[in-house]
Amino acid sequence: MEAINLITLLDQAVVEVTLAGELLVSEWKRPGGVRGYEDKADVDVEIEQKLRESLLQLLDCDFWGEETGHVLNGHPYCWVIDPNDGTSDFLKGLKGSSISVGLLRNSVPVLGVVYAPVTDDRGRDCIAWAEGLPHPLRNGNPVDVDLSQKKLTCGSLVMVSAAAVGKPGANKELCSPGTFHAMPSIAYRLARVAAGDGVCAVSLYPVSAHDVVAGHALLRASQGDLLDQNGETVTYSADMGTVSLKCFGGAPTACLILLRRDWSDLLHPRVIS
Repeated sequence: MEAINLITLLDQAVVEVTLAGELLVSEWKRPGGVRGYEDKADVDVEIEQKLRESLLQLLDCDFWGEETGHVLNGHPYCWVIDPNDGTSDFLKGLKGSSISVGLLRNSVPVLGVVYAPVTDDRGRDCIAWAEGLPHPLRNGNPVDVDLSQKKLTCGSLVMVSAAAVGKPGANKELCSPGTFHAMPSIAYRLARVAAGDGVCAVSLYPVSAHDVVAGHALLRASQGDLLDQNGETVTYSADMGTVSLKCFGGAPTACLILLRRDWSDLLHPRVIS
């Protein structure tokens, strides 16, 4: 197999993801409101169809998508896509959902692009990395983050789901001595931690490969880790439908502290990660 230049591939993937992001922006601004209900939006399928075609033209390999299914033939590489991570919050009118595109090589995340084109405070935010780059890129600029040296301290941000605003007291206690920051999209939470905005990102519900592969790649770039409910690094097998029951991504020591806490009080049907 011909050697693949992952850095060149990243540049090309960022272009395609950014173009696909215009569909999400247009949907957000749609005069009649966004289309869909519960956790299914029409634009999700439209984005994934566009990306499936363009990314497979860049690298024809295995594919795992949330909306259009998967093809796993044993190729060393596999695109893993979530076209709109955080759909249910997007449909509720919350900003911060993201397009998540990851690439596995022999089940290891080696490229990730997480793009949030509609945010509350950062405008259009694209965080990307591929193996071979020394640091992740945020909107094209390198960010030097070493999560291996970060601790859970006063002032640390712990990225949790948007539903945390409904139980601020419990989340404040669970994230202490840090401060919780509620936002949609586990992919974007992981990406923001990798870019230095926080110390750990949390999901309390089962996640699939499409939710986390891109964010996991970004954490690798910043010397972070993605741990499951048992404190083991999340891995990706032939069945990527559920890769962990809970996940904690970021500074390894902070993740271990947080995953050992009792989050059961938050496991309520109205809490969506």
